[in-house]
Amino acid sequence: MNKKTLLITLILIGGFIQFGYNFREEGMFPLSEISKIDLKKAGLKIEVNEVYNPNGISVVDALVNVGGCTGSFVSNEGLIITNHHCAFSAVQLASTPENDYLNNGFVAKTKEQELEAKGLTCRITDSYEDVSDKVLGAVAQIEDPASRLQMINNAMKNIALEAEKNDPSIKAEVSEMFIGKSYVLFKYKTILDVRLVYIPNRKIGEFGGETDNWVWPRHTGDYSFMRAYVSKDGKPAKYSKDNIPYTPKKFLKVNPVGTTEEDFVFILGYPGKTFRHRPAQFIAYQQKYLLPYTSELYDFQNATMENVGKKDKATELKLATRIKRNANVMKNYRGKLKGLKDIDLVGQKTQEDADLAQFINNNLDIKARYGNLMTDIDQLYKQINGDVYRDMWFGQIYTSTSLLNVSKQINAFKTEIEKQPSSQKEVFFNNNIDKLKQSINVVYDAFDVDADRRIFKKMMTDAAVLSSNQRINAVDKIVNKGSSNEAMINDYINDTFGLTKLKDKNYVFNNLLKSAKALNDYNDGLLLLEKDIAKQIAELKPEKDRREGVLNKLMGDYVNVKEKFLKKDFIPDANSTLRLTYGYVRGYSPADASFMAPYTTIKGILEKGAGGNPDFAYPNMIKTLWDQKDFGIFAKKELNDVPVAFLYNMDTTGGNSGSPIMNANGELIGVNFDRAYGATINDYAWNEKYSRSIGVDIRYVLWVASKIDKADFLLAEMGVKL
Repeated sequence: MNKKTLLITLILIGGFIQFGYNFREEGMFPLSEISKIDLKKAGLKIEVNEVYNPNGISVVDALVNVGGCTGSFVSNEGLIITNHHCAFSAVQLASTPENDYLNNGFVAKTKEQELEAKGLTCRITDSYEDVSDKVLGAVAQIEDPASRLQMINNAMKNIALEAEKNDPSIKAEVSEMFIGKSYVLFKYKTILDVRLVYIPNRKIGEFGGETDNWVWPRHTGDYSFMRAYVSKDGKPAKYSKDNIPYTPKKFLKVNPVGTTEEDFVFILGYPGKTFRHRPAQFIAYQQKYLLPYTSELYDFQNATMENVGKKDKATELKLATRIKRNANVMKNYRGKLKGLKDIDLVGQKTQEDADLAQFINNNLDIKARYGNLMTDIDQLYKQINGDVYRDMWFGQIYTSTSLLNVSKQINAFKTEIEKQPSSQKEVFFNNNIDKLKQSINVVYDAFDVDADRRIFKKMMTDAAVLSSNQRINAVDKIVNKGSSNEAMINDYINDTFGLTKLKDKNYVFNNLLKSAKALNDYNDGLLLLEKDIAKQIAELKPEKDRREGVLNKLMGDYVNVKEKFLKKDFIPDANSTLRLTYGYVRGYSPADASFMAPYTTIKGILEKGAGGNPDFAYPNMIKTLWDQKDFGIFAKKELNDVPVAFLYNMDTTGGNSGSPIMNANGELIGVNFDRAYGATINDYAWNEKYSRSIGVDIRYVLWVASKIDKADFLLAEMGVKL
């Protein structure tokens, strides 16, 4: 290489570093922090107030929270795009063996054909206000940890109630942004009538199944379309044929051109929970106890339900949503475990905390206020870890065993009736029975007695071998009656499940819940067992409340002093409130000598499908169209193919499912649905090297909708011209 060529090369490299390579810090930024980010320098082409404008309409107004996921309006008739897996439970409830929408998909060619999305509502962020002074001012003089936490919770509740009283059209919540430190009042509009519009075939929407879950490269068409409806006067109303499509303040323009590598992109969404600002002991608790316990339990539950589901199609459909949710959590937790060990986050946090302790001890003023902080944190976690298995068992028993969940709700309802004066018992029953029926009906929708028996036995067997200081009293009453725990548990389950009428939904709804007297007169072994479980939980509650109160205060102090130590303000951990994250379409190297490109294509679907794995089955029409190179306007020129999914280095977590991925002009170019396996530890730590999120490319969404499902009417509604 001559000197002139070398000089030109260096100039080009320098220019690429300066203008082509973009670096970003971690952060799921609350609305209040958006103005502090230099988004224009990062690559945003529209004005920042077009993204969020507290005094006007902006992109934020197109966002919705739907079914625990994020979605976005994409037409002025309330059309919402989100993930396939976010609509999964509603599609399951709408499906029957005769109309298997879960597997075959669904397209409503007219609004009259749209199906009720049972169990789903839309929540739209209306406004927010910092109320930290009001919340913490109420506890300024309170020393007792449990009392302090109770007063904080009461203050949060009262502030929300006052906001709802002042404006009955909103639902208010006070969210804790930093534990024990900062609180924000959020006001939401809630839409009660949501309908299914277009769900792709499961072989598209769930392509790759659990084999590909949390994995890149990915080829999943994880998208669905719903529609929001309101009453004719524009107010939220429950499902009715008389309702009309909702007109949002703002909807996103769909850009069928998509992105290219290194393009600036951003996401708005409702990420669930992260734990970036916690000490080493918290990470160790997750790694040693919570993550392995939960993933192993869910593995057992899924193996059980999958086996039981083979008996008939109706049972398979009933258990499908629960299996899917369990599998998602299980693989996520195992990814976290691997990630935590790979980067030795416990070791990193331990060193950080040691440096923090030294900082505290070297400053007289800070030591006077925080001198016991690190030892107090350590002492608290020793107490938490001392009965951790009993605590986790109590945390899982009601979600593991459906009939115990039903028993809990019935017992609680009976208790409330007993509190009423004799003359008011029936009145109370009549006023509240529909709410109880609705709640337990959700449990029965995913209930199978054979699966319940087997999972219940697992929970009882686990409880029977807990250490002496972590015993479950209700289980001890059973296993202490004989020498063989297994025999006693088997006999108890056979007797209890044989006699209980709770396993018969029709009996429960038509006889047991017919009147207050009928409910009061009924009892069985499961109700008695649940009472014993609830009794022990209630007895342990004061100590649990004390620990949570101590933790609340300690974590507030921990963040305060760590910000002083590092001389910077932290971005609050995610807490299901609206956040922005930005980044770039970018591949990465997850291991030595390997590079993951940022786009997958239809060709990859065919390659995976050739291996015979049923998770990689796909509709035949995909291959037919690909062979004909019938890509329409949706091909990416550089790939000579339709891009299916893509990677970006944005900071996402659970709850960001369905979040719109937008380009520099605020146009929709994809839908977020997952993270790469190494990024499952985003809840605890984010790093540009391994944190990659995955979205379905809008070009694939539109291609499938148009070419396979003949839903051109939806493209027209979104303004996409073919």
